[in-house]
Amino acid sequence: MNPIHQNRKALSATQIVSQLTQLNGENAQGWKLIDGALEKTYTFPDFHRTMGFVNALAWVANREDHHPDLAVSYGRCTVRFNTHDVDGISVSDFFCAAAVDALLQDGSVNGPAS
Repeated sequence: MNPIHQNRKALSATQIVSQLTQLNGENAQGWKLIDGALEKTYTFPDFHRTMGFVNALAWVANREDHHPDLAVSYGRCTVRFNTHDVDGISVSDFFCAAAVDALLQDGSVNGPAS
């Protein structure tokens, strides 16, 4: 297991805001805190590319042993991370959110992120 996922604790509101700002960059677009989870919706031009993204995301989640909730439809995938065993947001959620974003930035998955 990745050491970042060991001994995790729920982050405070201040820590979450700080981490969210770091994750999203200066534009403050992308990941949002919604109902106690980090959430982001990605859009794609077709179902095939959406499923390619979902499969790549599943591989990352399995490798990290930290699994998001997904809502998948034609051309769209909404990803939600929270850490159930701490009943909140942990550093694991931010680590995995960044890993999911990297799937599109490094060309691992075809299709633009929104």
